[in-house]
Amino acid sequence: MAMSRKVLSVMLLCALALGMSCSGLASAGKPVTIRFISLAWQTQAIEAVKAVVAEWNAANPSIQVQYVQMDWGSIHDYMITSFEAKDVPDIFHYESIPIIDFGKRGYLTDLATLISDDLRTDVMPGAWETVTGSNGAIYGIPFLWESLIVLYNKDLFAEAGVKPPTIDNPWTWEEMRQAARLLTKDRHGDGQVDQFGVAFGLKSPVNRVFNLSMGFGGYYFYDQNGKPVIGVGDAEKELLRILLDMMYVEKTASLDGVGLSGPELFPGFFAGKYAMLPGIGVWARQQIVESAPAGFKWGVLPPLKAKTQAQGSTTQTLSIPSAAKHKKEAMQFLEFLANRENMAKLALGDWLFPTRASSLDLPAFRKEEGGWNIATESARHLTLAPWQKVMGFQEFKSKVATPLFQQLFANRISLDEFARRMETEGNRVLQRYQ
Repeated sequence: MAMSRKVLSVMLLCALALGMSCSGLASAGKPVTIRFISLAWQTQAIEAVKAVVAEWNAANPSIQVQYVQMDWGSIHDYMITSFEAKDVPDIFHYESIPIIDFGKRGYLTDLATLISDDLRTDVMPGAWETVTGSNGAIYGIPFLWESLIVLYNKDLFAEAGVKPPTIDNPWTWEEMRQAARLLTKDRHGDGQVDQFGVAFGLKSPVNRVFNLSMGFGGYYFYDQNGKPVIGVGDAEKELLRILLDMMYVEKTASLDGVGLSGPELFPGFFAGKYAMLPGIGVWARQQIVESAPAGFKWGVLPPLKAKTQAQGSTTQTLSIPSAAKHKKEAMQFLEFLANRENMAKLALGDWLFPTRASSLDLPAFRKEEGGWNIATESARHLTLAPWQKVMGFQEFKSKVATPLFQQLFANRISLDEFARRMETEGNRVLQRYQ
């Protein structure tokens, strides 16, 4: 019996030793590494994302996030290549229109059963709509969105006696045109206009024109027997007529905007060449803060009103590929990245809006400095755009819509020809996806 007890003791000690050894090996094992592709590009935004990643890594030694910086111009081709090669990141940042397409192709994880109740109920319903497929699958977490606002030069307004509109009494498009006439001047008396009422950045015009057209009831995409078709009728033409008239008839809109983006107009805006920049994204305010000359006084006007102030909007998203190796850990990090405080931090860094209602209610989004109070109020006019879930939209946008808009705004084709070709050539592209 004594010998048996000794043997048993030795066996127990060995088992304990082995358990400790195994435990030690487990704790000493390599952490799970999650590869996260971010498209943050403004200085503050990059700093905000890196800070959130660093905070996570410090608190979670067993799940480490590898931050990978990419740009908006290359992400689409990169992800298509990654999906086909099945060499994918665990998480990637993109926007709602292409991820719906990716989801339909089976490239993305359906997050519907993985999202916490807290996140699901706090993110605004309109934001969830942008990432939800027709089958109810949720292909990403919508965490940022933007509206289109009007930036204006306060000194030029005061000099011309133009009183800015308010949130409760916004300008109509016609009232903006009237103000633009007062703000368009030949300061040197040489017969040449050197101060324009407005400049529209139309270098990449599709998203801006489509989103603003919704206030006129112009949707461009319509349902015909369950299939999307492109239509350019009176509602779509109304905004286009306004832009063309301001550029080529009234001459209150600078032609500089035909070949320049919104931010590329900033030097002229700072120099007093343009009194207003209508229809520019709220994110552009950061660049003004960073690059405007000392003493430059600027402000934000509410979205212009057509029939309504409605605007189409896409959301920026965070998705997990279906071929990702660490989905559970990736979702844990996404919940942290998109919590109330962190989502607010990321939105403020990008000068955009968080999609969480509790984040948007924070005081930082309601202050007058930086035009946040007016910009934030504009978020209530955002709505799901019909082209968000149209298969083939990206090809239509690059091959048909962008070149036709550019020809129209350069006054090389008529509005009627534009409408005819948009419908004919655009529907030809969409038919290939049906």
